[in-house]
Amino acid sequence: MTFQESVCFWVRQVPPGRATTYGQVALLCGRPRAARAVGTALSRGPAGVPCHRVVNARGETAPSWPRQQKLLEQEGVPLLPDGRVDLARCFWPGSEDHLMIDNQMEVEF
Repeated sequence: MTFQESVCFWVRQVPPGRATTYGQVALLCGRPRAARAVGTALSRGPAGVPCHRVVNARGETAPSWPRQQKLLEQEGVPLLPDGRVDLARCFWPGSEDHLMIDNQMEVEF
């Protein structure tokens, strides 16, 4: 599985009403220092990947994508008064049953 495929796989797992971070997706993909690469992969990813559910570590949405906040609001993602996602209330850490090691899916039961 390529890094881009791994990113898309994990982002598709984020349920509506929840959000995760670029760094968390990178960690789930087995590349914990690749948060920026996650953003790049999402910008080049296929249609249908709910990339609006991925924000930065401070809960900020992409400044070049004003519609992202509206999409999150429509799904019921809680926002702070300053418009950031309230990650304390809706952070999705990923499945503890799956782990990516060297871009290979390892399933633990």
